[in-house]
Amino acid sequence: MTETASGMIHVEVVYALPHEQRVMSLVVDQATTVEEIILQSGILAIYPEIDLSKNKVGVFSRNVKLDTTVRDQDRIEIYRPLVADPKEIRRKRAEQAKATGHADPVTGGKPNQLRKG
Repeated sequence: MTETASGMIHVEVVYALPHEQRVMSLVVDQATTVEEIILQSGILAIYPEIDLSKNKVGVFSRNVKLDTTVRDQDRIEIYRPLVADPKEIRRKRAEQAKATGHADPVTGGKPNQLRKG
């Protein structure tokens, strides 16, 4: 699909939950902003937990502002907030591996069977 002579473009609005993904296809004016497209999609009525003042949005995994305009065939993604900090999860996993003997207590790497300890 390509941009029509009337200046209309085809876009998608996507919101993903752990066990569900919603994809909504729309035809909008090429001057429509990301925020306006999201509002027109009706996705906020389906998922009231979405708060555009808090949830980040992007186009094809690239963060954008709500006042950004998009191009034909763009996919607008609404991101959920992280439940946990990935760095904190890795740190806890490493501590647990050290405590259970699955990691070297000094280096944090694989245990060295030849090392005297």
